[in-house]
This record gives sequence, C-alpha cells and structure tokens, in this order.
Amino acid sequence: MRIGELAERTGLAPSRIRFYERIGLLKTVRRKANGYRTYPPEAVTMLKLITTAQQAGFSLDELTALLPADLADWDHGSLLTTLRQKIRDIEEIQERLAQSKAQLVEVLAEVEAKPDDMDCATNAKRVLSQFGMGNS
Repeated sequence: MRIGELAERTGLAPSRIRFYERIGLLKTVRRKANGYRTYPPEAVTMLKLITTAQQAGFSLDELTALLPADLADWDHGSLLTTLRQKIRDIEEIQERLAQSKAQLVEVLAEVEAKPDDMDCATNAKRVLSQFGMGNS
C-alpha cells in the first residue's frame, strides 16, 4: 500500500509516517523504481503499536531499542523486562503525582480558610509560613 492509504488506515499524517521511517522505527517500507514508498499490511500493526506505546509513556528512543524490524523476531524476555520496568516507572510517577496533589489540596484548604478580616497578601504569608515556605 502507498503512504496515503497507510495514513488513512492509521489516522497518522504522512509526514509522521515518514518521520518514523527516518528514525528507524518503521522498517518495513519498500521503494519502487519510481521512488514511491510501499508498505506491507504489517506496517499498520507496527504504527498502531508505536502510537499505543507512546501513549503509554514510551519515548521514541525506548521504542527504537524495543521494537524489532519484524514483529515475528520479538525477544519475549526483553519485552517482558521492558514492560515491567515501564510499569514501575509509571507507578513512581503516580506516587509523585499523588504526593503533589495531597500537598496542593492542603495548600488549597489553607488558602480557602482565609479569615474574613485578612487580606490576600497577609493570608499568603500565613499559608506559606505554615508550609515552611515563608521568609520568616
């Protein structure tokens, strides 16, 4: 299939497909004598894998190291190790986000607890001092 059909089937712009080819992620491309790119049906699967993996947090460098040229040549052990590590990475990010959220909820509660007779600047100093961020 040509790049237009591949773009239509995957929802990706032709420029994105050419980019993946240029950086070595999409290796199944063939060139005809006239210079046109042709792609086998597996290219649809590979591009969907790439976009799904990116949405899951894999960088392009990680994908370049992980994805084989032919999906039939996948190293099962390496794949499992990489997926487990990515899950651990995501769990660490989730923990940091939960901590950040908890801190923001605390700050929000303190800001909202501003006494009616206190101006915002004084309240900000009060809140910052409670969280060890003030200059006093």
